[in-house]
Amino acid sequence: MTKATLVPGQSLFAGLNAFEPGQEHALHSHEGQEKLYIVMAGTGDVRIDEQTERLSAGDLAFAGAGVPHSIRNSGPDRLVVMVVLAPPPAQ
Repeated sequence: MTKATLVPGQSLFAGLNAFEPGQEHALHSHEGQEKLYIVMAGTGDVRIDEQTERLSAGDLAFAGAGVPHSIRNSGPDRLVVMVVLAPPPAQ
């Protein structure tokens, strides 16, 4: 998995995450922090709490603060996801 920061703002963070086929970001949560996934390319399975959906380019998924979430590249090509966090992670 590769990560690149796009916007390291004071109130908002945006970055790009790239996953090769089969790679995943394991189930986790962020207390006090909301997360938005925006699929830019590829296909992935996104789990938010107990629900899993297959998403592709142009699709969105939202995890509220403290809600468990994960993402897995379930397709044959690289999965590229923009991740937006508010407030931003501690630096």
